[in-house]
Amino acid sequence: MYPQLVPLIFFSIAAAFTPGPNNIIGSYSGFNFGIKKSVPLILGVTFGYTILISLAAGGLNIVFNAYPILKTIIKVIGSIFLIYLAYKISFQNQIKKKSIKNPVKFFDTFIFQFINPKGVFAAITSISLFVELGENYIFHSLVVIIVSFFCAVTSITSWCLLGKFLRRFAENKKFIQIFNYTMSLSLIVCVILIYLKI
Repeated sequence: MYPQLVPLIFFSIAAAFTPGPNNIIGSYSGFNFGIKKSVPLILGVTFGYTILISLAAGGLNIVFNAYPILKTIIKVIGSIFLIYLAYKISFQNQIKKKSIKNPVKFFDTFIFQFINPKGVFAAITSISLFVELGENYIFHSLVVIIVSFFCAVTSITSWCLLGKFLRRFAENKKFIQIFNYTMSLSLIVCVILIYLKI
C-alpha cells in the first residue's frame, strides 16, 4: 500500500487543475474549435506530461539539482513560447481562415510539456516529495505516474469543456475577441508569475 496516496492526489489535483499554460490553451481551443478538434491537444498534454514525470522519476530531478542552469534555460524558452502563443491568440481574427481551421496539434502540445515551466517543476516536485529512495522506488514512482496521468487527462479535458461551454454564450465576434484577448492576457500573467515564484 502506498502511504502518501491522499496527499499525492491533492497535490496532483492542485498542480493539474489550477490555471496554467496548458489549461488556458485548452480552454482557448475548446472555445474556438470545439472538443473534437481539441482531442490532439488533450492527448499531447496528457502523454507529454506523463512521459515528463516518468523521466523525472528516472533521474531528471537529479540532473536539475546538479545543473540548476537548466531550470533557467527551460524558464526562458518556455516564457518565449508562451509569449508567442499569446500573440497568436490575440491576433487570431487577423490570421487567414486556413490557419484558423488548424488548432494546436498533438506534437505541439506534446513537445511543449518539456519546456512548460509549471509542468516541469510540478513533475520534479512530485517525484521529490512522493517517491522514496530504496526498494519501493519503482512502486512509488508508478503510483505517482498513474495519479499524474489521470489528473492530467481529467484537467485538460475539463478546461477544454469549459471553453466549449462558454462558446454557447458567444453570439457575436466582439465576445469571441474579448475571450481570446483574455486568454492571451492570462498567458502573459502566467509568464510573470513564473518569474515571481520560480
